[in-house]
Amino acid sequence: MSGMMRGFIRVADAVNYRIGRIVMYGIFALMAVLLWSSISKTFFVPSLWTLEMAQFLMVAYYILGGPYSIQLGSNVRMDLLYGEWSLRKKAWFDLFTVLFLIFYLCVLLYGGVSSTAYSLGYWGSEPFSFFAGLLTGTEDVGRMERSSTAWRPVMWPIKAIMVLGLFLMLMQCTSEFFKDVLRIRGEAV
Repeated sequence: MSGMMRGFIRVADAVNYRIGRIVMYGIFALMAVLLWSSISKTFFVPSLWTLEMAQFLMVAYYILGGPYSIQLGSNVRMDLLYGEWSLRKKAWFDLFTVLFLIFYLCVLLYGGVSSTAYSLGYWGSEPFSFFAGLLTGTEDVGRMERSSTAWRPVMWPIKAIMVLGLFLMLMQCTSEFFKDVLRIRGEAV
């Protein structure tokens, strides 16, 4: 069992590390869009797409960078008591609290998959069967959801990124759970 946990930790950490390092440079894309927005509003006709594209880029940056932040331990913690605890006591506390986070992420992931299915034109109550039907060819994409702004982009790409980010966060939290189990057992992580 310990070997399977270590294998999962290795894979989840490697995937989230690589994606986090790539997404880290997304801030430059966001800066470029905001710079163009400022230039176009000052010297030309204002662009309709810049504000919403900046929002989409920020969501992608935030949600895909979250697992990397958890992996590095750079997330915000209440350090009033936690900082003075032993490594084993911290592992017990983290083991307990990460279970709540995993439950919350599962609920968010289900909602994200439902929202993505809705954005692809599915109005039923079984989003996973809709995506299975898309893969097998028994379902078709319906009328796609669009933003209500003047630009009116389709919404499924950002919702798909949201689902991917939630899945990666769930993977990373499961990895952290396994690390805490190994620490409690007294094994090296």
